[in-house]
Amino acid sequence: MITGELKNKVDKIWETFWTGGITNPLEVIEQFTYLLFIKGLDETETLNEEEAEILGLDFDRVFPEDKQHLRWSKFSNEGNPEKMYDIMANEVFPFIKNLHGDEESAYAKYMGDAIFKIPTPLMLAKIVDSINNLELDRDKDTKGDLYEYLLSKVATAGTNGQFRTPRHIIDMIVNLMQPKADDVIVDPAMGSAGFLVSAQQYLRDNRAEMFLDAKLKNHLNNDMFYGFDMDRTMLRIGAMNMMLHGVDNPNIEYKDSLSEQNTDKEKFTLVLANPPFKGSLDYEAVSADLLKVTKTKKTELLFLALFLRVLKMGGRCASIVPDGVLFGSTKAHKEIRKEIIENQKLEAIISMPSGVFKPYAGVSTAIIIFTKTNAGGTDKVWFYDMKADGYSLDDKRTEIDENDIPDIVERFNNLEKEADRKRTEQSFFVDVEEIRENGYDLSINKYKEIVYEEVEYDAPSVILGRVKELEGEIAAGIEELERMLGV
Repeated sequence: MITGELKNKVDKIWETFWTGGITNPLEVIEQFTYLLFIKGLDETETLNEEEAEILGLDFDRVFPEDKQHLRWSKFSNEGNPEKMYDIMANEVFPFIKNLHGDEESAYAKYMGDAIFKIPTPLMLAKIVDSINNLELDRDKDTKGDLYEYLLSKVATAGTNGQFRTPRHIIDMIVNLMQPKADDVIVDPAMGSAGFLVSAQQYLRDNRAEMFLDAKLKNHLNNDMFYGFDMDRTMLRIGAMNMMLHGVDNPNIEYKDSLSEQNTDKEKFTLVLANPPFKGSLDYEAVSADLLKVTKTKKTELLFLALFLRVLKMGGRCASIVPDGVLFGSTKAHKEIRKEIIENQKLEAIISMPSGVFKPYAGVSTAIIIFTKTNAGGTDKVWFYDMKADGYSLDDKRTEIDENDIPDIVERFNNLEKEADRKRTEQSFFVDVEEIRENGYDLSINKYKEIVYEEVEYDAPSVILGRVKELEGEIAAGIEELERMLGV
């Protein structure tokens, strides 16, 4: 989360856009993102230059020799605002729009209709100076947090479900699933592509062989990552985000994942998602295939049905769901839970505290993890009761010491050690037969045992004696006060 000084600096940049005539919040976010992207391109180029010098290797440059003046570090130090504006409007912006020559690439598709809207040289110079003073930390995804903060300023963000999944929660889910070098990964409601960005970072950190094998490297750049959304601004931001993180050609598309137009079937090996919760669709707008699995208008249930359809056999899914999915009593709720438990292999339910998405939403959520088998395989389900995620659970979300995430990742990746855990502990197994007997209820409170400590109270006569003693002290105090006041 961004707080304090950084938030104040961002607010001042927002004010500069506003007073300069750009008053549509989404336009502010978009223009802001373009500038951050341009700055990020230069930072990535600088890192690549440093690595190439150390290793004695060459690399594919974003900025050729004759385009060096288009780098942020060059033009942002231009003392003449008019000259800086001319370079930005007539050279830098056209350069980034045409950065990816392939017209079919996600980047080309969604940057094609991008427009540079900052109206005056002085306004641009002021914003560029302010961005240079932001001190953004790439490793901690401060840019993502900054985008989340900007999005919170849009009045419709809550109703559209466009609040960003916190990066530490995304990273936890990716570390639970441990993507493999040959995975084909999809997020059918991708937003700004946070899950895809985290997955590629995991691969860079843990699957070094991918970058030594030409076939696997080609797979990473062209065939590994898929992201769908219905908001072109988000698609544009997602494409820029993936490119900044070194994925040349992600398959990012404008698509209503739940509609008949989405014909994907048994295409992916890994789903990572936090789909919209509070949507309710007309039956006519939903793919008939999904309604066969669960006849409902609720998007959170329809997305689970979609995951089952788009996964290949043996494919895995980790998705955030609202708590209601786990215990809802409607026919549709029970049908989708029964399908996953009886016909697939349900592996884990990780219950998260309701403050995880604050200040943007206070909904209680969980992570559901399963493997597509179409032949069952659920014998026991692992439950974990997350109580802390490293941040306070109020609207401020300040960092704290308590954090269950390392424990969750460690335990999930070593489930063989969990067999003897008791129901009174934070994590434990529940046999599938018991889940069946409870109507496929997957809420952790259904199975968790709470140990109540017996509290012994003093006898009533002893308590009454104390009360009388206190009354005597109060009466004496009043008498003393009356003497002092001469009453």
